[in-house]
This record gives sequence, C-alpha cells and structure tokens, in this order.
Amino acid sequence: MTQDLEMAARHGGNGAADGAYYYPPPRTGAGGEDLDDDGRKKRTGTVWTASAHIITAVIGSGVLSLAWSTAQLGWIVGPITLMIFAFITYYTSSLLADCYRSGDQATGKRNYTYMDAVAAYLGRWQVWSCGIFQYVNLVGTAVGYTITASISAAAVHKANCFHKKGHAADCSQYDTMYMVVFGIVQIFFSQLPNFSDLSWLSILAAIMSFSYSSIAVGLSLARTISGSTGKTTLTGTEVGVDVDSAQKIWMALQALGNIAFAYSYSMILIEIQDTVKSPPAENKTMKKATLLGVSTTTAFYMLAGCLGYAAFGNAAPGNILTGFGFYEPYWLIDFANVCIVVHLVGAYQVFSQPIFAAVETELASRWPNSKFINREHPLVAGRFNVNMLRLTWRTVFVVVSTVLAIVMPFFNDILGFLGAIGFWPLTVYYPVEMYIRQRRIQKFSTRWLALETLSFLCFLVSLASAVASIEGVTESLKHYVPFKTKS
Repeated sequence: MTQDLEMAARHGGNGAADGAYYYPPPRTGAGGEDLDDDGRKKRTGTVWTASAHIITAVIGSGVLSLAWSTAQLGWIVGPITLMIFAFITYYTSSLLADCYRSGDQATGKRNYTYMDAVAAYLGRWQVWSCGIFQYVNLVGTAVGYTITASISAAAVHKANCFHKKGHAADCSQYDTMYMVVFGIVQIFFSQLPNFSDLSWLSILAAIMSFSYSSIAVGLSLARTISGSTGKTTLTGTEVGVDVDSAQKIWMALQALGNIAFAYSYSMILIEIQDTVKSPPAENKTMKKATLLGVSTTTAFYMLAGCLGYAAFGNAAPGNILTGFGFYEPYWLIDFANVCIVVHLVGAYQVFSQPIFAAVETELASRWPNSKFINREHPLVAGRFNVNMLRLTWRTVFVVVSTVLAIVMPFFNDILGFLGAIGFWPLTVYYPVEMYIRQRRIQKFSTRWLALETLSFLCFLVSLASAVASIEGVTESLKHYVPFKTKS
C-alpha cells in the first residue's frame, strides 16, 4: 500500500488517468544507449518474441508421452483434459503476468524472477517454499532429461538394427552407457558460466524440439491415413483387456501428471516477461503472448495426442518415438531421436543454470574473499575461464543427476511425478495467492472462493498424480535390476 501511494505521489495521481497508464520519459545511459525505468538496457521484446519463448519452453519432451496419456484416458476425457489444462495454464499465467510489477502495472517496481514476485507479494517464508518446489522440479527435470536422452540415443541403434535384421529381432540396448555419455557431455557444457554463453545452444535446441515433435505428428498422421491403426475406445485402455481395474486408475492419474508436465512453463514466465518492452504495459503484452503461445501449443498437443492415439490405439507406447510403433523410414526415426538428444543437451542446461546460479551466488556472498569460490583461471589464450567452485560443484551435480537417472530409469513415471509436483504450486497456487494479495480480494467473497476452489481442485489432481507416479516407480522397482535396464 505504501509503495502504491508513493508511486501515485511521484507521478501526480494513481498512475493512470482516464484509463491510460502513465509512462516515465525515456532515459539514456552514459554511452547514449536507451535505458528502461530501472536503469537496465532498454527491453525490446514483443508479443511475438514472448509467445515464441513460451512455445519453445513448452513444446519439449513432454509431447512424446501425449499419445500414451490419451490412450489411458480415451477419446472423451483425453482431449477434454488437454483443453482444461490449457485453460488453467492460460488463466493462471495471466494472473502471474499481473504480478511482474509491484503496484502500478506501468511504473511499479519490477520483479525480475518468479521468486522476486513471490517475495514482493507473499513474504519471506513463502519464498522458501517456492524455492523448494522450483528447485526440486528443476533437479527432477535434469534427471528426467537424462533418462529421455539415453532412451532416444539407444533408439537410434535399435532403428538401424530393426532395419537390418527385421522387426522381430532382439535389438534391445542397455541404457546405462548412454546415460553416462550424456552426463559426460553435460559436465563439459555445465562449465560455461551463464545463460549468455548458451544462447547458441538454446536456439539449436529450439529448432530440434520443433523438428522431432513435427516428425512424431507427421508419422502418426501417415499411419492413421494408411489404416494400420490400433484399437481405440471412448474410455481408453479397457479393464480386463488391456489392464486391470487398479492399473486403470493408477495409469489414468499418471497420464494427468504427464499432461501437466507438458504444460510446465510458469516457473520461467516472469523471466520471459522481463524481456518485454513498454509501452504498452508488460502485463498486457504478456497476456496476449500467453494466449497465442498456449493456443498454438494446445493445437500441437491435440494433434500429437489424438493422432498418436489414433495411430496406436490403446497400445500406444510411453514414448512415441522410441516405443517402436514406427519402424520405417528408419532414417527419419534416427533423425528424430538425434534431434531429441541434441534438444535435451541444451534443455538440461537451461533448467540447470538457475540451480548453478543460485548456489554460486549464495556461496560468493558468504565468502567473498575465497579464491576457490571467486577466482577465475583463464585458459585457451584467455578465451575460456575455469573456476574451481564451478568445476567441482557443477560436476558433482551432473554426476548425481546421472546416477539418479540410472537408478530410476522410468520415463512416464518420472514425467508424471515432475508434472504433479510442479503443476499445483508453480502454475496455480502462487499465481492465485499473489493475485489475491495484489487485488486485495476480500476473504470469502465470491471471487475469493472461486480462486481458492480452483487452487484446491488442482492440488487434489497434483497429489493424486504424484501418488500414482510413486506407485508406478514402486511397481517398476519390483522387476528392476540396477544398471541392467534395457530399452
């Protein structure tokens, strides 16, 4: 409230007149460059660049499980669930967009990260809980991406094997070796200091994600048109035919978690909004970008889920490109899986860099004079620096995530669990609570009850999905031999 009054006094009113926002005059830096109201370099993002960031962040390995998820839910519940998750993601993302600035939407204090926004509206203890959810999700994503990349790498060998020896041949491969190789590659890339050094890798990863996702949709469409399809039903997998009653419930709940994982991007929404220029106010631009991004993604997901289910029926594989419903053209399967691996090399770093930055910033602030923590050692004619903290701790992080992937190499269960633990708190709870605090919505009013009911229902879905995924992992562990997993 104090900040609102100060902002209003500073600009001669409440920040708006006749429905129009007040915008401060442009600023310039010492070198003549344009600066924003916070003294940082002028932001240039638009609706199109923000929506592109959203689409790139959302469309990823989660799309590979949508055919399987639709098979568990059926023709009615499957598409409806995709639409419901899309609507909830759009709605709560719009609420979150309003929290980018504290106070006036055009001139209020900027919150540069998700946790900055939580701190501004909900207080310190909520920041800690948000950090736990966010970083557990980020670590889990690193583990999940290691599993997915290894399965795809093994699938390249399997596709060539099936092409040469026939579809009945035993072409199974141990995944452990591929996980170790992926981990070694990540140890190298993790030594790059920050995001600015990874821009080329992110661009390449985005191109790869669109490539393999499009191939999956295209192959599903071709198989559907050819008529060589599996059995589909209105309710998905059939009790007594495909699964028993308990499996039906558990797998349907896992499917909800997988769909939630496919829509996960709220944890980086504030960071995307921080690239958008003003005027108009950033929240207006971001809401348009969110609508465009989520709509495009949902259309793509509907194609991937429904065409994949139409192609394979109730026997749809957990990973549509590595479950080998597709055998030919084998070179296209190879290319798609190589794209997955390349994409996940970059995506692993995108999701790991915030963890690296958080730990290293905290340690540097605690021990500012430590050479081990702060000293940079130039290598390669000064073009590359090595820091001992970065070298040791990031290597340990990659090794630990790789070992966890080897110990729990369960694709659908891991995706479902990650979706479950990230969806409610990061996509629903914090945006709803911040919006209630920001708009001073009265407790037990109609709007308050509606928002809290939405949050509670999403909590129940997340909880059920998490329990189902844990049950799936527990069931898989009964038949699991460490370091002997084959795909």
